[in-house]
Amino acid sequence: MIAVILAGGKGLRLWPESRQKRPKQLCKLTGNKLMLDDTIDRLLAAGCKHIVIITSEDLAPSIEALVQQRNDNELIEILKEPEGKNTAPAVGLILARFRDSNTDDLLGIFPSDHHILDNVAFSQSLKRAVLAAEHNHLATIGIAPTRPETGYGYIEKTKWEVANIPDVYQVSSFCEKPDLATANTYLDSGQHMWNAGIYVGKSSVFMEEFQRHLPEIYEKMILGFDEYVKSYENLPNISLDYGIAEKSDRMAVVPASFGWSDLGSWNALADLYDKDQYMNACYGNDVVVLDSRNCLVKQQEKTVVLFGVENLLVVETDDVIFVSHRDRSQDVRQLVETLEAQKRIDLL
Repeated sequence: MIAVILAGGKGLRLWPESRQKRPKQLCKLTGNKLMLDDTIDRLLAAGCKHIVIITSEDLAPSIEALVQQRNDNELIEILKEPEGKNTAPAVGLILARFRDSNTDDLLGIFPSDHHILDNVAFSQSLKRAVLAAEHNHLATIGIAPTRPETGYGYIEKTKWEVANIPDVYQVSSFCEKPDLATANTYLDSGQHMWNAGIYVGKSSVFMEEFQRHLPEIYEKMILGFDEYVKSYENLPNISLDYGIAEKSDRMAVVPASFGWSDLGSWNALADLYDKDQYMNACYGNDVVVLDSRNCLVKQQEKTVVLFGVENLLVVETDDVIFVSHRDRSQDVRQLVETLEAQKRIDLL
């Protein structure tokens, strides 16, 4: 299987750790490895023999430097998007690149910036997705929900298995991010899973689904890679979820549980940090917490002292100290947009 890693995102909600030149896939958020390095290692351990990283022109130099430092860099290829156009045109880029190759080649599409705790369980889930893909389905992996999450999209499965493959099901529907009441209903149903944005299928099946559902992209793909790149600015800005998955009748879902998080906000990251008896989550070697509760701290160099506070987010980087109420964690993107409007390029 050719593993395609989508690595052009900005990770705005993890500002100030995640920046324009160092988005979250190039950050060390949960350990000593960059998230992109962690993703590459996980896919190679799962048996992928060829990895293609799709990224932006701006991020390409940093990713090229990362790849060159790896002993397995001969297995990794980098493709540059002329501009950010969401995930469907990015997948079109890889399909155009391999248009003249074996149409039965399996492609796996993976985000670059997700945290996975159990790599063995991930590999097992991926193998089931491959089996479904070999039966001409587009397979996705659905994460068993652990809470009524309103920040994720959901996949609803049917009760019918695909091609007699155990624990692989036909998809009933893709669901938008729900309100809390609906999320509780999804959690109780046992039929709904979080959408992890992972897809596996034959290149020929991907091509056929683009032809059916996104013909304006397909028509450029079949002209070849160079022509596809030239036409990029005129392609629609649309996700693979919305453009293909939600419309296709060939979708299969693999229910899985391997300690997944998309790290889409600081509160999501807090779930991965150890907590004290007062639910404070602190990451760093020099954090002092006194008479404080439910705070999240990511410390880098300066000593951070909390005293008599609750529900605070504190992030220290080499040039910024960011303090916010934790309830505003999902609003950090709006803060970054305000900084852009104020032309605070130094903070971006």
